[in-house]
Amino acid sequence: MKPAFNVGGRSDIYIGPAEELLGGVLPAGRIVALSDTTVARCCGELLAPYECVLIGTGERNKTLRTVETVYRRFIELGVDRRTFVLAVGGGIVTDVAGFAAATYMRGVAFGFVPTTLLGQVDAAVGGKNGVNVDGYKNMAGTFTQPQLVICDPALLRTLPDREFRAGLAEVVKAAVIADADLFACIAQSTFGQLRSDAELLADVVAAAVRVKTDIVGRDERERGERRKLNLGHTLAHAIEKCSPAMNHGEAVAVGTALITDAAVRLGVLSDADRVRIRELLARLGFDLTPPVAMPLLLKEVVRDKKREDGLLHVVLPVGIGDCTVRPMTPEAFAALFD
Repeated sequence: MKPAFNVGGRSDIYIGPAEELLGGVLPAGRIVALSDTTVARCCGELLAPYECVLIGTGERNKTLRTVETVYRRFIELGVDRRTFVLAVGGGIVTDVAGFAAATYMRGVAFGFVPTTLLGQVDAAVGGKNGVNVDGYKNMAGTFTQPQLVICDPALLRTLPDREFRAGLAEVVKAAVIADADLFACIAQSTFGQLRSDAELLADVVAAAVRVKTDIVGRDERERGERRKLNLGHTLAHAIEKCSPAMNHGEAVAVGTALITDAAVRLGVLSDADRVRIRELLARLGFDLTPPVAMPLLLKEVVRDKKREDGLLHVVLPVGIGDCTVRPMTPEAFAALFD
């Protein structure tokens, strides 16, 4: 079976029905699945053929303690370097599974079947696997590519609206940084159409995955262009730290709106494009009001793991479908929001 996309000659990305694809793309030999308790109830037919390790649900489980629990279950099951780990679930499941597989016995092969929109268009693609430390996002992690990723839009039918909307924030991000046609497609669609039109959703997922795989293919280790994928995330991670009630997509939407305002203030983005971005996010149902005061968010920004040599690499939209990365001191960044 031919993948829709490939990253670095090592990670095949398929878009289509997971049950049909798994039989043709999984490697021969032993498969151990990793999932969470909610997905196990909703997608039991996908997990049924395999021995399964389950973790809890929610961001609070994306920790080194959970990874240690997974290691112990791997040991109990006799997982070895010839075992293939198949993660079926959302971004927390794939992050935990990828990190655990990449570090267990110095690395076993793994693949993902992401069951959320956010997972399909972002978290499961690109080879970043990590967990949080003391609430700080992805402070422990690896760059290790999954051998395969299967994005099945049909699995998204059971997602609550809030979780589906969270994934749309990452789709909008992909459109703003590199795909004006994708932006136009979303702008011409309603939230209901994106939820119910299977063909439209498959096209949107494919377009967003294309943006990410193209960028990661050129800069897998985030030394340059891959930083563009962090549009809105510097503030989003601070928002998640300060306001745990917000999910990742909601925080990305707020962070994207705020950095769009800053880009206009810096003179790199037109006000018309700022309005288009904000209006699209609002029309998709996002509340773009920061959940806490800006001084509190900016205090957390200085702890961002992407800071290098005292500088933040700030992603600024310069048009619909284009962006730039500008190094800034935390003080210069904070001044944008005075």
